[in-house]
Amino acid sequence: MSPLAIGTLYGGVTLLVLFAGVPIAFALGAVAIAFMLVFMPFSSLGIVAQNVYQEVANITLLTIPLFVLKGAAIGRSRAGADLYNALYVWMNRIPGGLGVANVVACMLFAAMAGSSAATCSAIGSAGIPELRRRGYSPGFAAGLIAAGGTLGILLPPSITMILYAVAAEQSLGRLFLAGLLPGMLLSGMFALYAVLRYQKEYRDAEHAGQEHAILRRDTYSIRDRIAALPRILPFLILLIGVMGALYGGFASPGETAGLGAVLALVLIAAIYGARNIMDFQPLLFASVRESTMVIIIVGMSLLYSMVMSYLHISQSAAEWIVAQHFSPWLLLLAILLMVVVLGFFLPPASIILMTAPIILPPLRSAGFDLVWFGVVMTVVMEMGLIHPPVGLNLFVIKNIAPDISFGDVVWGTLPFVAIMFAAVLLICAFPGIAMWLPTILMG
Repeated sequence: MSPLAIGTLYGGVTLLVLFAGVPIAFALGAVAIAFMLVFMPFSSLGIVAQNVYQEVANITLLTIPLFVLKGAAIGRSRAGADLYNALYVWMNRIPGGLGVANVVACMLFAAMAGSSAATCSAIGSAGIPELRRRGYSPGFAAGLIAAGGTLGILLPPSITMILYAVAAEQSLGRLFLAGLLPGMLLSGMFALYAVLRYQKEYRDAEHAGQEHAILRRDTYSIRDRIAALPRILPFLILLIGVMGALYGGFASPGETAGLGAVLALVLIAAIYGARNIMDFQPLLFASVRESTMVIIIVGMSLLYSMVMSYLHISQSAAEWIVAQHFSPWLLLLAILLMVVVLGFFLPPASIILMTAPIILPPLRSAGFDLVWFGVVMTVVMEMGLIHPPVGLNLFVIKNIAPDISFGDVVWGTLPFVAIMFAAVLLICAFPGIAMWLPTILMG
């Protein structure tokens, strides 16, 4: 069989197994081993464990469990609710200040947790009930938190970017820096939309001429604002400590992840009264469970990619793409459309690890900076987290607020998908949005 035929069969069988409901890690591993049995020497099975171990033992992947522990420590305490409430006290004078406070809380929490689902869950559990109590429509409340949660895979320390750094063999520090300004850009666009949408809902409530919760305004004194500061400062100290250690050259990414985990544990011990092992047990169990899941997916995805490379599927696909002589921007468009389609069915980690061997060589040949592309690809994958059928954040929101219909959740997220699309266009038109910081700080 030709590589094209084998590749088509390989992809078709993979999708069939995934649609059958098999967990992603086991689906990729099972398909890879089945094709090894059929198309590769039997002796190749003897090195499966060795190859998977060598890939998983990558020093960059060491940061994942530590960043997961940091995110669990913050996400499973009252820290998310405290951060959110303190921000609202300071932002309530802004029209739609409650919505803006949710966006900023998601941004700050994402910069500590590194996980979209954790950000969505931690801020949404406090934010959605409060938004609805203040009269915001269910779809707007759900969409705001779902979209804000996506910042968890763009702002450092993003677990998704760690996996991209491994797959693309790029500097993790440069990737983290490259995600900062686009993350702030997206946050600003989300906040602007929150203000405009609030004003529309406020006008609609006024025209209705009835008593409506959105028409009521809370007032806070200077004393209230000063009293709220202690609930924000620990997060800023944690964020500045971790980022300062990483970008100040005092620690490697792995060491920074360890520092962040220790600081987060100290934070919840000092502020939230975690004193004994039973208080930390849920955090440790959650960290081990999520880290194990991610590492198994990484290992099986890399085995899947290895089989793809051995059977010349990835090389043939890359050669075919190059042979079409697409212009660089048409090539980029085709690849991003493929990522969008894959985002209908797969989470970001699997998309990166499955497609990297195919899409990165042609992009490198076309002259694109792979750090810049990592940022663009991450924003595109953010869209996949909030559009059906497998948008992870949609189901997180549905779990947090079961009384909001799934249709309302989906319709509430669609404007944010359009905002992300606009952000992708801006980053493509002005690459410096992503590359200015890494160029200035790292050369």
